[in-house]
Amino acid sequence: MKKNMFGRILAGIAAVSMAAVMAGCSDPNKAADSTSKADKPATEAASEADTTEAPEETAAATAGDDESLQKVLSDKKLVLGLDASFPPMGFTDDSNEIIGFDIDVAQEVCDRMGIELVKQPINWDTKEQDLNVGKIDCIWNGMSINPARAEAMNLSEPYMKNEMIFVVPSDSDIKSMDDLKGKTIGVQTGSTAQEILEGADLFADITESPLEDNITALNQMELGFSDAVFLDSVVANYLITANNKDYVILDGSLEAEEYAIGFRKNDQALRDEVQKQLSEMKADGKLGEISTKWFGSDITTVK
Repeated sequence: MKKNMFGRILAGIAAVSMAAVMAGCSDPNKAADSTSKADKPATEAASEADTTEAPEETAAATAGDDESLQKVLSDKKLVLGLDASFPPMGFTDDSNEIIGFDIDVAQEVCDRMGIELVKQPINWDTKEQDLNVGKIDCIWNGMSINPARAEAMNLSEPYMKNEMIFVVPSDSDIKSMDDLKGKTIGVQTGSTAQEILEGADLFADITESPLEDNITALNQMELGFSDAVFLDSVVANYLITANNKDYVILDGSLEAEEYAIGFRKNDQALRDEVQKQLSEMKADGKLGEISTKWFGSDITTVK
């Protein structure tokens, strides 16, 4: 009897010892992990769960943070940046008033949105910086589309076509682009015209004369400081017609372009609202009416 009891006691001790050994051999990290998860507050656990949010949900949250449209509606104004010497798109008249095709269109858009249009002249060479630091809400001034601008800004759909052409005085001995070799060509600094001219095959054979704006470049040509000016056909045709200028546009062009409005990269809501207003203006005829005022017909390409 005592022998049997003693055996049972030994067996019990052995069982307890074996259980302790098995516990000691288990993975300490799993145990710690289990304790850690159990002890975490609910808010912290929820935070960790948020990190597994689907990419689509994250994108939606980011889009929801776009307050660009709400900002101009709350401020009740849209600040438009422009080179105020770019007729007929936007320029200063004899009364020191900024007028032009783009100005009339932007004014109509703002009227329909119930906000004020603020016209802010800027240095065209630093327009992207002015936009990104918030000095202006958009760049709207016959701005040509190119890859660099498409990368730096959120562009509207094109609203007008344009070509880059050469203008010479009517009494010039330059009769075609082949005659430009050895000549001095005026061009606006920081413009796509300058970029296109510098990338053209004929650039190696001409002398470039970079100037602040197209008006200055044309005046310099009239004074004999340059032989031709390379600029937008929209500008050249308007100046020749409106001011009875004695200029000749050479046949051909180096490149065709399209104009667009530039917004900050993340200002999608504002960009889309302006685009919506332009489409409605095209549909109801108001855009064509403004175009006819400045160009004699509707030359806009808005859909």
